[in-house]
Amino acid sequence: MADIRKEQERDELHRAIWAIADELRGSVDGWDFKSYVLGMMFYRYISENLTNYINEGEIEAGEVDFDYAQLSDEDAEQAREDLVKTKGFFILPSELFCNVRKKAANDENLNMTLEAAFNHIEESAKGSESEDNFAGLFDDIDVNSNKLGATVAKRNANLVKLIEGVANMGLGNYKDNSIDAFGDAYEYLMSMYASNAGKSGGEFFTPSDVSELLTRLGTVGKTKVNKVYDPACGSGSLLLNVRKRMGKDGIGMIYGQEKNVTTYNLARMNMLLHGVKDSEFEIFHGDTLTNDWDMLRETNPARVPCFDAVVANPPFSYRWNPEEDMANDVRFKNYGLAPKSAADFAFLLHGFHYLKQDGVMAIILPHGVLFRGGVEARIRQKLLEDGNIDTIIGLPANLFFSTGIPVCILVLKKCRKADDVLFINAAEHFEKGKRQNRLLDEHIEKIIETYRFRREEDRFSRRVP
Repeated sequence: MADIRKEQERDELHRAIWAIADELRGSVDGWDFKSYVLGMMFYRYISENLTNYINEGEIEAGEVDFDYAQLSDEDAEQAREDLVKTKGFFILPSELFCNVRKKAANDENLNMTLEAAFNHIEESAKGSESEDNFAGLFDDIDVNSNKLGATVAKRNANLVKLIEGVANMGLGNYKDNSIDAFGDAYEYLMSMYASNAGKSGGEFFTPSDVSELLTRLGTVGKTKVNKVYDPACGSGSLLLNVRKRMGKDGIGMIYGQEKNVTTYNLARMNMLLHGVKDSEFEIFHGDTLTNDWDMLRETNPARVPCFDAVVANPPFSYRWNPEEDMANDVRFKNYGLAPKSAADFAFLLHGFHYLKQDGVMAIILPHGVLFRGGVEARIRQKLLEDGNIDTIIGLPANLFFSTGIPVCILVLKKCRKADDVLFINAAEHFEKGKRQNRLLDEHIEKIIETYRFRREEDRFSRRVP
């Protein structure tokens, strides 16, 4: 039943996105269209989130007919300070998505109305603890861009279509959906415009089934994860899946890092959409491989965070150009530098370095990391000899829309009891789809149970000394 519900919600979401694309066909380039749709979805959701939060509080206090959307801006201002403290942001009633929508078709200055609303939302967090999580959040939704139309009138006409399309997405309460609607919309939009999807930069979303498997591997047997980290977090789906699995009381702080500014903004949006408080997550915009996050470069080792769980789906075989002195980098010096042609092991070693002694790291990589020679063979050998590779899982081909290659998951630990490596061959366990293959709940469960109990099964799993 859960799978059926997921498919129904997913189909409804995809139909709504396709309807907007149909309306704007020929008007907005596909890759830009993606940012506009996701940005408008975010605007709608935080408007509804704030309104529902305020209304529930007033109704509990006895104001049964209260509706924040009907309040005057002047009256609403009185609650600004308290709302920024509790929610991290503030939106005036006149600038809520629903109220802007009501006037949109007749608003000759709609682009300016939206620009002001977006700026005011970002500015509302200035000087507060949530400032970093809201700064530049709407940068990718340029309502004055020629990409939306050659004239203001044409731009506004397209903005009206966009607003109406997003308003007609019947998704109910965002957090109650059984799918990650925002992440799923991101994946679907990228698949619609795959030819422009920036695959060379490795920008792609982790499908929900793969995300579920990876996060379960990273949290098996844990009742509490104080700190979780994704060094190439994309839109944040892996981190959110960890939070969903552990429950909001079973997780402490969420950390993510993302180089692409558009995807970095999406990750922050996604956190807020899922009710993660701005004090509960930190997403950094920067290059993981050059390690330019000051928090991780802290000279005092006692202040550098170590993570209970590291989950990662970095860009496959990403080309990088490490500086010579990086050979002495604390992350790589005991292993060697990954080759310029493929940074797979550089991402792995980065995450592994910041893993706690009793932590677990689960990372998706191309199958090539298991057999390529040169420095990669030496890194692999070092990890094996040190007893850090716990499990290797071979997955089916064509799980990602952006690449059809088969992939594997490596589970790593710094301290472990087993003196063997568990190999799981799950390459033939999937459901074939039209565009891409999928892992069903039964496939995920079989892998997890085999991993948990280190079971051996003919043609499926084996423990190798």
